[in-house]
Amino acid sequence: MTSTVQTASAASLSRPSAPPARRPGGRSGTRRIRPGRIVLGVVGIVVSLIWVFPVYWMLNSSLLPNVVLQSTTPTWLPFGGSLDNFVAVFSGGTFLPALGMSTAIAIITVVFCLLFAFLGALAISRFRFRGRKAFVLAVLLIQMLPAEGLFIAQYKLMGSLNMLNSIVGVSIIYIAAVVPFTIWMLRGFVAGVPADLEEAGMIDGLSRTQAFMRITFPLLAPGLVASGVYAFLQAWNEFTVALVLLQDNSSQTLPLWLRGFIQASASRATDWGQVMAASTMVAIPVIIFFLFVQGRMTSGLVSGAVKG
Repeated sequence: MTSTVQTASAASLSRPSAPPARRPGGRSGTRRIRPGRIVLGVVGIVVSLIWVFPVYWMLNSSLLPNVVLQSTTPTWLPFGGSLDNFVAVFSGGTFLPALGMSTAIAIITVVFCLLFAFLGALAISRFRFRGRKAFVLAVLLIQMLPAEGLFIAQYKLMGSLNMLNSIVGVSIIYIAAVVPFTIWMLRGFVAGVPADLEEAGMIDGLSRTQAFMRITFPLLAPGLVASGVYAFLQAWNEFTVALVLLQDNSSQTLPLWLRGFIQASASRATDWGQVMAASTMVAIPVIIFFLFVQGRMTSGLVSGAVKG
């Protein structure tokens, strides 16, 4: 009995040890750090800092007095800074009307642009009708037209309709300018959702409208958010069309208000602290908007690139 145990133990000691467990894909338990990944990470951090630096400098300058900003020694941190520049901008009494004007125009543009673009993208992707290719080609050709070449026609059109210096007039021009590209953008999202899903829902007893609203429409939500962000940015940051159609000082969008604020500041002595504070207040609504839709927007851009 003792010899049997000794023989078994000797045999177990003579056996080679089992190799370490490997991860799927043939990798061992220890993960190697590749130099290429480190280099790419460093490059990504450097590029991110370059992008963020202008925003940081704008915020930093908005908290500093003009005397400090005009000095030759840069101030990297706003030690002793204050909100006096923001108070001076608000005291003018013209920021809030301009904010309301831009907000109303942006909301109208986004809502109607998504409505028209969604219907157009749905028609292109789901239906085969006569003139479909010509319609797609027309959408692409409209995008090639230079915006500057349409200013006179747009001004005369809005003037004949008594829509100069109005929210509705500017919104109509913005919608017409943004809808073509938004149709082309939404087309990829609609084409990425198989029509078989709606047919399966109809087999289960749903009508065509119910199948679309319960099955297809929720899958298109990321695409609608991504397209809405594009339409919002176009309406919020647009300057030239607003400059042509909104000539009254009482009806100005935020880009026009910021230009007027800079011109008023330059007439005496440019206070760059107040200019940076005004620029910060123009950018804050966009940042807040992105914080609400960033998750949907990222997934929408990725899913829209799968199939177009």
